[in-house]
Amino acid sequence: MTSLRRGILILDYGSQFTQLIARRVREAHVYSEIHPAARGCDLGFIRSASPRGIILSGGPNSVFDVGAPSADPALLELGIPLLGICYGMQLVAHLAGGKVQPSPEREYGRAEIEVRRGAGLFAGFEPGEAVTVWASHGDRLDQPPPGFETIAVTANAPVAAMQHQSRPIHGVLFHPEVAHTPRGGEILENFLFSICGCTSDWTAGQFITDQIEAIRRSAGPSQRAICGLSGGVDSAVAAVLVHRALGGRLTCIFVDHGLLRLHEREQVERTFRTHLGMDLVVVEAADRFLNQLGGVEDPEEKRRRIGHAFIDVFEDAARHVTGDVGFLVQGTLYPDVIESTSPRGGPSVTIKTHHNVGGLRPNLRFKLIEPLRELFKDEVRQVGRELGLPEAIVGRHPFPGPGLAIRVLGAVTPERLEVLRQADAIYLEEIRAAGLYDEIWQAFAVLLPVRSGPDRRPHHQRGAGREPGGLRRQLEAAGHDRMGVTDSGAPAAEGGCVSERAAVQRFFSSSSLMNSPGSWSPASRSGTSASLANCAIFPSTGRYWLDTSRGGATIRKK
Repeated sequence: MTSLRRGILILDYGSQFTQLIARRVREAHVYSEIHPAARGCDLGFIRSASPRGIILSGGPNSVFDVGAPSADPALLELGIPLLGICYGMQLVAHLAGGKVQPSPEREYGRAEIEVRRGAGLFAGFEPGEAVTVWASHGDRLDQPPPGFETIAVTANAPVAAMQHQSRPIHGVLFHPEVAHTPRGGEILENFLFSICGCTSDWTAGQFITDQIEAIRRSAGPSQRAICGLSGGVDSAVAAVLVHRALGGRLTCIFVDHGLLRLHEREQVERTFRTHLGMDLVVVEAADRFLNQLGGVEDPEEKRRRIGHAFIDVFEDAARHVTGDVGFLVQGTLYPDVIESTSPRGGPSVTIKTHHNVGGLRPNLRFKLIEPLRELFKDEVRQVGRELGLPEAIVGRHPFPGPGLAIRVLGAVTPERLEVLRQADAIYLEEIRAAGLYDEIWQAFAVLLPVRSGPDRRPHHQRGAGREPGGLRRQLEAAGHDRMGVTDSGAPAAEGGCVSERAAVQRFFSSSSLMNSPGSWSPASRSGTSASLANCAIFPSTGRYWLDTSRGGATIRKK
């Protein structure tokens, strides 16, 4: 585990941006860890961790609220450089004897600060310079607490930033970690390097070296490990990293549950067995999973059954691995650890039950190797590139453990899976061909349980999909009757995807997509097959979407 002696301790007071603070610190190649706000009262832990600096995050509370999260006032006397952000600054002021009070005018959104002192946090800024920042607060300080001085102001905040006159303690009332504060990176780097004295040694190469040594120490000279390989980014990078440490003492188990994307099994076998020379066991279990899913329509019940079946199949395969198998490799990431505990503390950290399919049995006979548990997703991708994994795996969009089963709305059958598998493949091929794949965080197809004919529900109720902060913009890639499904639900004729592929191609290659909204209608509905029957497709980002609510299809701005 990486030592905090080289990095920054971030205390989480409930801000929606706390993980972003950690990522910004790491983008400067400085290690950071997020801990609950309760650690602010545990001076023994802080002294033992001995971080190079401490950041107190923002949060939704007011410092004068009953039960508001706080910290030990002695935190300010440890001599460790400290930066309070938004609520964190107000808390520092409160602990130092300042008076925080409701602001007559709440600041939310873009604001302009006037820099009073071009040094410390604002080294490289000119005194009197106006700087755009992102504010989100309803309380303010009318004057700095004793021993502090004001280093920036806004029209509504007499103390928009402050620093102690003799100790390395600073506070800002805005959010330097967000993109809406264009020079926020400079402010954070001033804190990291000029004030805390950090060095830029948190790199993918150094992480790989450290993890290889740690894995070898854990496994010793003879014990073996197994890894449940899914083909996704996390398990793939974890497997290759452990293989780099243990070589032939790692066996990867890939369960083909029949719910995979097109050619996914072949890609895994080609990459890990043929190109990387890893010991790979492939378990054919499609019939078993489909039997478990027979007649099940509820998505949570699908997840439960798939999870239980997966564990049974995996454990059966693991029993056939020879040698002294003592370890199970998991692709646990840092957000899984962070999000398993409340900001204010509480029980010890546990991995969320939905982190892996179905979770782990409580009587697990293996010790865990979780080489990625300190990393965010973008860091995992970088480690994968450093390890030489192909971009097709490293840059792959997230894919759920239960696979296509939860993207088939309603009953899961081999025929419906194949329709969705083909639709999904065409969609992804076309967004790649249009150069959009790497610009989209997640794109996928969903098989909807509807047939042709008028759909009189409100348009926003017809799709399925989700993203942080709200429903996905629905993007349906063909005509007005759910992509030409027939009343009989007849299977597609061979080669029947041509017209639907053309529709997808036309949408993504259209100059309207890049320049201005436009409209098109299918030239002909005759001969349209059910190859992409009922398939709606969802991008999570992009400037335009395809509206099919009123017949035909219209490209509209988001």
